[in-house]
Amino acid sequence: MMRARPISREALVEELAEVISGRPPGAWVRVAVDGAPAARPWELADALVAPLRLRGRPVLRVSAGDFLRPASLRLEFGRTDPDVFYDDWLDAKALRREVLEPLDPGGSGRVLPALWDSGTDRAYRVPYEVLPPGGVVLVDGTLLLGRGLVFEVGVHLWLSPGALERGTPDGERWRLPAYARYEREARPQEAADVVVRADHPRRPAVLVR
Repeated sequence: MMRARPISREALVEELAEVISGRPPGAWVRVAVDGAPAARPWELADALVAPLRLRGRPVLRVSAGDFLRPASLRLEFGRTDPDVFYDDWLDAKALRREVLEPLDPGGSGRVLPALWDSGTDRAYRVPYEVLPPGGVVLVDGTLLLGRGLVFEVGVHLWLSPGALERGTPDGERWRLPAYARYEREARPQEAADVVVRADHPRRPAVLVR
């Protein structure tokens, strides 16, 4: 059973920046900011950039949404299958190969910030970036935890079922069973280092075990 510790949005950002920057100096830190789109995980990831840089950590932002598989593979079995969304939309192998594994101990530090533009269904033409030792890669996305992707710090933005349903647009409600499966199978509240209740964006709460 978890208890909720209310916190302001600003204090949450500072607290997370302290957790991340408290990792060993000189070592890369891979951070997942995980949550359904209704929780807006990209906003929290963006907000962490400046505080981390002020603490002397180089930062690279990556979105898992830029590592989806091509439409021919992603939508092969239809556009609204929640199990396919859960299992096959994210190109986890590419995210691991291009972003996470280069930051393994002894890795090159050479990261590709974006791979596939799902809007145009074409590869991005962006160069690799070298993240210096001690740097942080902030990866926002959904369904990121408990699937074999290695992160030093995992942050999960949890929504109650009611808040998740209210915050999900009508055209995306077919995904709700995938989020329920994620809670049931991946157990992101257990996999994450920090769990934040995000029902009210301006009034978050840290869930403490």
